[in-house]
Amino acid sequence: MADSACRELIVKAIFICLLKLAFSYSFRSCIEIPDSNHKTFRCIKCHETDITTIVSDVFPTATNLTVSRNNLTHIQGQSFHHLYKLTSLVLDANHIASIHKDAFNNLQNLQMLNLSCNCISSLHPDVFSDLHNLTELLLGNNNLTYIDLFLFSSLTNLQILDLRGNHLKNISSLVECITNLSSLIQLDLSFNNLTTLHHSTRLPNSLAKLYLSDNKLHKLGCDKSFLKYVKVLDLSDNKLLSSKTFQGLNLKSIKYLRLRFTNVSTSKLLNYTNIQPRHIDFSGLKLKHHALTSLCFHLRYHQIPKMVLQSNSIRVLYKNTFCNCSSITDLMDLSWNEMKTTSCLQFLHCQNQLETLKIEHNHLTRLMSCDTFKILYSLKSLSYRYNRILRVSGYAFSNTPNLTNLELNINIIAYLDHKALSGLRDLVTLRLDNNLLTDIYNDTFEDLTNLKTLNMRNNQIAVIFNYAFQYLSNLIILDLGGNKITQMRPHAFDRLKSLANLYLDRNRLKEIDSTLIGKLHATLQVLDLQANHILYFTEHTYSPFINMSRLLDLKLDAQEPNGINLLPRAFFRGLTSLKSLYLTNNHIIGFGAETFDDLKSLEFLTLDNSCVGIAQLKPGIFKNLRKLKTLSIENMGIKSFSKEVFGNLTGLKQLHLNRNAMMSLDISLLDNLTNLTYVDMRSCPLSCGCRNSELQNWTISSKRLQFPYLFNITCQDHPGSFFHNFDTNVCYLDIALYLFSSTFTFTILLSLIPLLYVRLYWKFKYGYYVFRSWFGEQWRRLRDQEEKYIYDAFVSYNSADEDWVMEQLLPNLEGSSFRLCLHHRDFELGRDIVDNIVAAVYGSRKTICVVSQSFLRSEWCSLEIQLASYRLFQEMQDVLLLVFLEPIPERQLSTYHRMRKVMLKKTYLQWPGPNCSDPNSAKELFWNQLKRALRSSNTGSQEEQKMKEQNDQRRQDKEGADQEEREYFVNQTPIDDEVYYLMP
Repeated sequence: MADSACRELIVKAIFICLLKLAFSYSFRSCIEIPDSNHKTFRCIKCHETDITTIVSDVFPTATNLTVSRNNLTHIQGQSFHHLYKLTSLVLDANHIASIHKDAFNNLQNLQMLNLSCNCISSLHPDVFSDLHNLTELLLGNNNLTYIDLFLFSSLTNLQILDLRGNHLKNISSLVECITNLSSLIQLDLSFNNLTTLHHSTRLPNSLAKLYLSDNKLHKLGCDKSFLKYVKVLDLSDNKLLSSKTFQGLNLKSIKYLRLRFTNVSTSKLLNYTNIQPRHIDFSGLKLKHHALTSLCFHLRYHQIPKMVLQSNSIRVLYKNTFCNCSSITDLMDLSWNEMKTTSCLQFLHCQNQLETLKIEHNHLTRLMSCDTFKILYSLKSLSYRYNRILRVSGYAFSNTPNLTNLELNINIIAYLDHKALSGLRDLVTLRLDNNLLTDIYNDTFEDLTNLKTLNMRNNQIAVIFNYAFQYLSNLIILDLGGNKITQMRPHAFDRLKSLANLYLDRNRLKEIDSTLIGKLHATLQVLDLQANHILYFTEHTYSPFINMSRLLDLKLDAQEPNGINLLPRAFFRGLTSLKSLYLTNNHIIGFGAETFDDLKSLEFLTLDNSCVGIAQLKPGIFKNLRKLKTLSIENMGIKSFSKEVFGNLTGLKQLHLNRNAMMSLDISLLDNLTNLTYVDMRSCPLSCGCRNSELQNWTISSKRLQFPYLFNITCQDHPGSFFHNFDTNVCYLDIALYLFSSTFTFTILLSLIPLLYVRLYWKFKYGYYVFRSWFGEQWRRLRDQEEKYIYDAFVSYNSADEDWVMEQLLPNLEGSSFRLCLHHRDFELGRDIVDNIVAAVYGSRKTICVVSQSFLRSEWCSLEIQLASYRLFQEMQDVLLLVFLEPIPERQLSTYHRMRKVMLKKTYLQWPGPNCSDPNSAKELFWNQLKRALRSSNTGSQEEQKMKEQNDQRRQDKEGADQEEREYFVNQTPIDDEVYYLMP
């Protein structure tokens, strides 16, 4: 029993797993971040205005939820009740004006709540009452003017509170709200309307960071110990704030004080407070030459690791400016000033420990030669970004030989002297990007033997000459993107023994030089060739990457002007380690089945916009990509897939199909994609018909495979309808059963009809004719008068045997007073032929069938014998006489089963043939037997003779009336009976 129970549980478990693998899911307004394991969701730019509608179908497993840039104005109560596992909730950049007090109920696990950039003007005191574990609350950029005393009372674990960008005026009431928040570390009140820091209670001891910039503070007005525990204090952009207001304040704990764009005097500040000078940011305090000299005099006995002097309108720095600040060690930042020259940094000649210097966003136009100036051995990092430097002279950095980081980017450098970088043997990172450089000389980087990163992106370089980088044997990253490179000489990359990343994107290269790139095969891992002019005109086998077995990332997107168009066969041969391949915007005519065969390690492939018109991916095109995790084939004009296209993509997790021409998707195509978690089909013209009924059910039924934005997909063939809810009731018939039933019936009929045709053809035909006669009341009339015979016998024969009938049968029988009915003589003119036959058979006591080969081939003769045999068998009337004019083999009669039945039941007559030994005696015997048969009675009634006389009289009357017509037809030339019967 236990074993059977276990087996049953195992079967159920397997069944449930299979069910989970078979279905997919989507959300009305949200998407799940791929590979987040149902924990991270984003609901951005939705059309819904109701928050409960937006998040109603988000899984209860969610821990991170972002609902941004929507048209929300109100958050209802219990809106997130089912999302009890949430730890992060972002509701920024909506239009929220009001929040119900129970909106965040049941979110006990929430740690971060972002309500910034909305229209909130007030909050209910109990709105955060359930958020006991909240550590970060962002309410910035709203319309708050007042904070209720009990608003934050439940947030005992709150560490960060952001109230910047509101309309708060009274800090005292706010301090009362937060005084019991013993875990609060950071409070941001920037960009409000505070005029003073006057307070009625103290700040929490835990508060370490207080931001009060961009208010209207003209005095602090606070207790001397109010800022006792604050470590970071930002009072910048309070233009009315003066030094005097700091008098007596306890700022001993301050580690960073920012006073930019205030009226505070640094010297007075140092006199009024106990703050340490090294913790002051001196930016924006109008410290020009004399003020700087005075400041350094105050700091002459202090250690100053960092001196930030941004935005002080400094134009010139003299040799002795910082001599009293000789203890600056880590950083000096002179950015956002008005300096036009650095004078080879002679203002630092007293600085023996400074490591980093920033002179960004100034007005420098030239870096002069510095080979005769004092050497600054301590300087490691130097940045001249965002200046107007046009020229760098030779030996410009000779006085800073120990630089490891040099940033000259975002200038207008057009000339870089051959020896400009001379002496920088320790340089590791060099940035020359976003300048106007046109040439690289083979000795430009001569001394940069330890350089690892060289960025020359977005210059005007056209040619890479031989041995341009010959000294950079340790270079790892070389960025030459965004230039005008049209050619690279054969030895351009020689001696780059360590190069791993090479960026050549957005240049004008027309081909990939396999010899040139091949020299980097031992180390190259990333190759970027986007937006060049690479083009091929033949499909002949060619691979420029044949030896690039270490390459991990290859970008070939958007070749100018119209894409690569044609890929040679085996183009990617040799890239056995490649993990990422980018081929977007190339308008490739077609991909061969072997195109990606060598990419067995590929994990990411994008082919977006890489087609010309309608594309059809060939079966097996991805057959070797078993490690592929992300496949993007957006906007490729794809109408359909065969199952073999995705056959081996067992590792695929994300599939992007949006903006294709698919009207349907057979879900069986995805059966082998057991790891698939994300399928994007946005902007595909999906049909809302039965062929997509399974897809519709599949896309909304499960929790494994996500179809993002499914509920926004409209029906192209039914405007105004949506794919997720079109009516599929008519599609749920058991199509298989109906198809089986119909095909089975059709097969049976197809087998029986030939058999029935052979066996029952004449029975059906006879039945049809009988019905017609019955319908015309002829049948009923004949049945009522069946004993009132007009003729002794109706003679059924073929026109081929008419001579025998006229010369032999007619004289012998009518000469013996028998009345015979012959079709060419006695049928009623203008009457339907079938009615004439039925009337002749039932108006005669007997039917004589003159059987010959011609008789057997005649359909009308067959009808006549069928009618007569019907009377013989069904009505038990002895009415049929068979006369054989010639021998008929048994096998020829096998198809005439009714005639054979008559032959078995009755004796038939055989006309003596020419081989008869005594023909005269045989013929005499024949006629005697035939006459005897004609005289035999059908019923044995004694009234037969009387009936005969009455019929004779009736016949004579009829013959007199139609004598003229009969003579006409008797004298006609005999014709085939089948043709004759068609005459009126």
